[in-house]
Amino acid sequence: MGHLLEVKDICKTYVIDKRQNNILKNVEFVVDDGEMVAIMGPSGSGKSTLLYSVSGMDNPTSGTVIFDGTDITKLKDNDLATLRLDEMGFIFQQMYMMKNLTILDNIVLPAIQSKKIKETRKEKMERGEELMRKLGIIDVADNDINEVSGGQLQRAAICRSMINKPKLLFADEPTGALNRTAANEVMNELVKLNKEGTTIMMVTHDSKVAAKCSRILYIVDGNIKGEYDNSNTENDSEKEVERKINNWLLELGW
Repeated sequence: MGHLLEVKDICKTYVIDKRQNNILKNVEFVVDDGEMVAIMGPSGSGKSTLLYSVSGMDNPTSGTVIFDGTDITKLKDNDLATLRLDEMGFIFQQMYMMKNLTILDNIVLPAIQSKKIKETRKEKMERGEELMRKLGIIDVADNDINEVSGGQLQRAAICRSMINKPKLLFADEPTGALNRTAANEVMNELVKLNKEGTTIMMVTHDSKVAAKCSRILYIVDGNIKGEYDNSNTENDSEKEVERKINNWLLELGW
């Protein structure tokens, strides 16, 4: 299993009112192909900034981010946008769907924009329908975004993130706006995708969500302060896994 993502010594600094604010400080880690990694930490610790910096949605102030052998910090804006569209998927707490499109049209839109997959528009629509069928929301394909539940909308966002067959899926608090039932449903779908081979890196504040991941990175004040291996828990109950993670978090000052 090789490194799909290598983050080396990245920093992110903002200057506000002539004062330097160091959000990320010499962060280093790797994500292996097939992993599901959670990023945890207190509010303001730099979790989302880290996700955006390593996914190319924001530029780190310094350091190197190597994605599938390419240093994305060296790419021109157009090349980076193409790489994000073709090779990465994104899920956010807010779903950011186009109001004038149906659920299915929203899902298929990135495939229509991409030149990576040589398919007809009809074939792309059929693949979008297949993803919706897989996630149990095919019955709302022709609905507007205000005609479905939050859980259905987030599952649609997962379908959209997968439409271009990404190598790495980034998720920023993907269950944060959902009730517990919908959150469990969405996490179960993400776990299925990961077991099928999709690499996932997600920001979460929820230990129940983190318990589904194979590894957890804990960030405080822009530095990674701890790492938890959660890959060998097949014989533990969900409650036992969560208890161990919560104890680890408490030890780190959670």
